[in-house]
Amino acid sequence: MMYLFTAAGFALLFGGGELLVRGAVAISRRFAVSPLLIGMTVVAWCTSAPELVVSLGAALEGRSDIAVGNIVGSNIFNVLGVLGAAAVIAPIAVRPASLRRDSAWMIGSSVALLLIVQTGVIGRAAGVLLAIGVAVYVWYSYRVETKDPGQPSAEVHTHESEEIQGPRSAWVGAAYVAGGLAALVIGSRLLIIGATEIALALGVSEAAVGLTLVAIGTSLPELATSIVAAIRRHSDVAVGNVVGSNIFNILGILGLTAMVRPIEVVERIATVDTWVMLVAALVVTPLLVWRGRIGRLAGVVFLAAYVVYVTTLFAAGV
Repeated sequence: MMYLFTAAGFALLFGGGELLVRGAVAISRRFAVSPLLIGMTVVAWCTSAPELVVSLGAALEGRSDIAVGNIVGSNIFNVLGVLGAAAVIAPIAVRPASLRRDSAWMIGSSVALLLIVQTGVIGRAAGVLLAIGVAVYVWYSYRVETKDPGQPSAEVHTHESEEIQGPRSAWVGAAYVAGGLAALVIGSRLLIIGATEIALALGVSEAAVGLTLVAIGTSLPELATSIVAAIRRHSDVAVGNVVGSNIFNILGILGLTAMVRPIEVVERIATVDTWVMLVAALVVTPLLVWRGRIGRLAGVVFLAAYVVYVTTLFAAGV
């Protein structure tokens, strides 16, 4: 039953995320919101909606290990798994200038989280600071890019919105949003139940399941978006989707979750997994902002590194 719940949770999270982002984009276009702002906010928030619903739900149930493990694990999977898979399908080539600012924010938010979790808890005050961080990021990015729409980073965010195909009617878009939210809520509940039972059956901690199984489940929208973008040779969308998601996961999702309920952090996540998350960000950034390329060999290395990470995590019996 636990595997059925988990599979159903995966399916609902993926389908709900797709409906939500397509409906929200359709509504935004109906009200003449600029493609730049849609890509920067609507797409970013909606693709991170599964992480938000799962982490918030887990925190409210007192399952802090799943709540924080989901975010840290999602960010690790986004870089090593999603970008690795996308690069294997088609080598990623981007203009370095388009990702310098966002890559710096990704590293900065990772460092901030690393420092916060050393206290053993992400409290409400830290949650407020993280939420302020995402507000500053959106405000500053939009201000800079509206002044110079020709900036490479502005083109990335615009392309992200253009990749989303939604209904033309705002009413249908609203139905998509309602259906998507319902699917996300139900799917998150099923995934948390299934993941908890799997952790008990395997004799591992909820943190381990949150860092892997739950994290992969909530990252399915990013995986699907990046793989489709890679097949279409839209590398900027594949990379921008991952970098933006990692920023929003830490600053927005964890920030909002901690504001609702403080999140306790187990020692393993504080001393190992947040470091893995930061190292992954530090490794991928030079490839993007200096070389502007992630080849197939690098993609294979990324995927292999993720397999090693998961294997050692479960082998340690955490």
